[in-house]
Amino acid sequence: MRPADPAAPAFVQLAAHPLRWRLLKELAVSDYRVRELVERTGQPQNLISYHLRLLRAGGLVTARRSSCDARDSYYHLDLQQCAHEFARAGSALHPALGFAPAPPPSSPRAARRPAVLFACTGNSARSPIAEALLRHRTKGQVEVTSAGSHPRPGMHPDAVQVLRDQHGIDISEQRPRHLRTLNDRRFDYMITLCDKVREVCLDFTGHPRLVHWSIPDPAAAAGPDGHPAFVRTVVEIDTRIRYLLPLLTPASQEVQP
Repeated sequence: MRPADPAAPAFVQLAAHPLRWRLLKELAVSDYRVRELVERTGQPQNLISYHLRLLRAGGLVTARRSSCDARDSYYHLDLQQCAHEFARAGSALHPALGFAPAPPPSSPRAARRPAVLFACTGNSARSPIAEALLRHRTKGQVEVTSAGSHPRPGMHPDAVQVLRDQHGIDISEQRPRHLRTLNDRRFDYMITLCDKVREVCLDFTGHPRLVHWSIPDPAAAAGPDGHPAFVRTVVEIDTRIRYLLPLLTPASQEVQP
């Protein structure tokens, strides 16, 4: 008698459920709260919460308290973990199967560079970090800027130091700017990195695609030395940007470490 076939990898079992797959697809685009996922899927809140718990237990989804309203939580898809799980699932089927990036589209690239706006409250840490990292990684292929709803007088010194130390990027001469100074600019993506600024009503020309990354303010880290919080923030933003690149530049299909 042949031995029973082993169970499918945990990732396959989790992702195979239609509603969980829909949740993964929604969270691959943006961080969302439960009530927003209820609206986007048309499913009851208790069912959404149940499947989110399973995805969290499987290590694919994380939750973080909103810095705007601590009664709320934002759910985030860990794309890096998903990539690892895809690779493991492929290897379980056959050693030669790995995570292969999709081929670049055959249609010609649009003449206009995609434009991305990063926004947070003070425009002194999170959004300028994201702006600098995206500009650095795309080498001019993307038009990128950042702004804040309540800009601070200057860049946070820890943000300047960590970017310089880790990536050789200097933003010391950059100055925070207000979101309203960009009202007439056209953007393809507007990415908010702050739960508070996401609640601000923003009306930009061209109706950009709205994406939210729920990232805590490293400047609000407890303790006299907030530098480690800035290191973590730069790492998280850089990871998210690497998974954003294939959406912005067709040539960047493979996520680089």
